Amino acid sequence: MRRTFGAAAVLVSAMFAISACGGGSDPLASAPATPTTAGTAAGGGKAIVGSFNFPESVLLGSIYAQALEAKGVTVEEKPNIGSREVVYDQVKSGGLTVLPEYNGNLLAFVDPETKATTTEEINAELKTKLPAEVEIFDSSPAEDKDTLSVTQESATKNSLTTMEDLAKVSKTMSVGGYPEFKKRWEKTFKDVYGLEFKEWKATGDTTPNAVKDGTVQVGNVFTTDPKITTYGLVPLQDPKQVFPAQNVTPLVNKAGSNDTIKTTLNAVSAKLTTDTLKQMMQKISVDKDDPAVVAKEWLTTNGLG
Repeated sequence: MRRTFGAAAVLVSAMFAISACGGGSDPLASAPATPTTAGTAAGGGKAIVGSFNFPESVLLGSIYAQALEAKGVTVEEKPNIGSREVVYDQVKSGGLTVLPEYNGNLLAFVDPETKATTTEEINAELKTKLPAEVEIFDSSPAEDKDTLSVTQESATKNSLTTMEDLAKVSKTMSVGGYPEFKKRWEKTFKDVYGLEFKEWKATGDTTPNAVKDGTVQVGNVFTTDPKITTYGLVPLQDPKQVFPAQNVTPLVNKAGSNDTIKTTLNAVSAKLTTDTLKQMMQKISVDKDDPAVVAKEWLTTNGLG
């Protein structure tokens, strides 16, 4: 899933082959294209909407595509393409018009040395550091963001509300996350919050399960993961903003865009929240609903489709 596209993965992408990108083939040529059949109103224009190769990105791409269709834009979807290393270049070249992005990870990709953490800081830097061919539209309140999460039992027993609170017990705890998690965060956690863990374990996508069953006591769980709710996990607050903002944000090819595309995607961003995104991912990941159907339901409910 998106775990391979986080800031940590960006920094080590030269060493590790992040996601299945097709071994040198053109992912856009092989990706399943889904031309739409909606009518096209005058001035609606055309757009090719892509997505990364994980379910949440495919869902977001479908939301963008169907919202644009509803405004008379002729849309072609190219879902599930591959990694940022591939998909970003396609937006830049015009092979894609629109891509649902995460602003913090996008900035880390463009500038691995960035120190920006808030939504405002990140977007301000993106507007100056992105190449001339692309731009971002309005960020949504929805974030798929890193957290350190614990069980409700642990939170109650150890009076854990924030990451600062962990300092008093972290030496007795194991922490789990993606394979590069320790390399990416160990020094920062210690410097900012005084956290020193007994053991670091590579638990990957099974991190929520590892927290639940006690394999680790603390886990790097992402805010839209439905297992937070299913397992009753408690994401600890990050008052010093160690983890950068990861707002869902449209990345757009300037030459391929128009006012209809901009106003439509900004309207989507205005209504998309972390809670609603997590609810939609629950339907997809747990209930196995089709992303396009979930996207349509959300758009209809919010008067956007």
